[in-house]
Amino acid sequence: MEKLIISAAICGAEVTKEQNPAVPYTIEEIVREAKSAYDAGAAVIHLHVRWDDGTPTQSKERFQEAVDAIRKECPDAIIQPSTGGAVGMTDLERLESTDIVPTPEFATLDCGTCNFGGDEVFVNTDNTIFNFAKIMKERGIKPELEVFDKGMIDIALKADKKGLLVHPLHFDFVLGVQMTATLRDLVFMVGSLPAGATWTATGLGKNAWHIAAATISMGGHVRVGFEDNLYLEKGVLAKSNGEMVEKAVKLAKILGREIATPAEARQILGLTK
Repeated sequence: MEKLIISAAICGAEVTKEQNPAVPYTIEEIVREAKSAYDAGAAVIHLHVRWDDGTPTQSKERFQEAVDAIRKECPDAIIQPSTGGAVGMTDLERLESTDIVPTPEFATLDCGTCNFGGDEVFVNTDNTIFNFAKIMKERGIKPELEVFDKGMIDIALKADKKGLLVHPLHFDFVLGVQMTATLRDLVFMVGSLPAGATWTATGLGKNAWHIAAATISMGGHVRVGFEDNLYLEKGVLAKSNGEMVEKAVKLAKILGREIATPAEARQILGLTK
């Protein structure tokens, strides 16, 4: 079975220190968490940034500062800026994270509108998705196609038919928001992918670890981290992103998967030029 790529979503845009004191806000804290994940075996650092008070931002300058600082500590890590931002941000705001130097090799592309609960709606029209894909292709950035349900896979394939995506296609299934985080639904999502596509999966909150175990055993890649889950196990807050990566590594060992280095992850994802 192919080596396992571990992505660490180290802070997200919504979780807070009130929920877990280890959630990073400052550049120093973000670097600490990125390094803890990288040292434990994460090849990909999925990056949101915050202002020091925890407010999410897509500021180009803040992303540049964070990426430069992470690169000093994790020189070969794949740093993957989010273009999701936070609910309410404009398209142009969200794309600022890709306008840094050097141009990111990998970034997220959300492939549909999502209900996050209550009145929180994360809007991604077809035109937004196609425009993001076009701009990312022009900048030489490979998109990770973020999908929260099966319909978003279909929208991504529409973008591919327009020639806007880079092959091999790579998907990230975020389960437990708009679609249930069950083995049945994970199998359904994987079965909906085109031939040759690679995929990562994550389960939110209490769904994190059974989705991780299923994903590893099915040959997919796994995402863990504070953005998606704050707990190492029921009732036990994780002390760092590194702790969660360590748990994913242990699961992989039990299930017979070796861990991909950043260089090996680049080969699997088709990031090498």
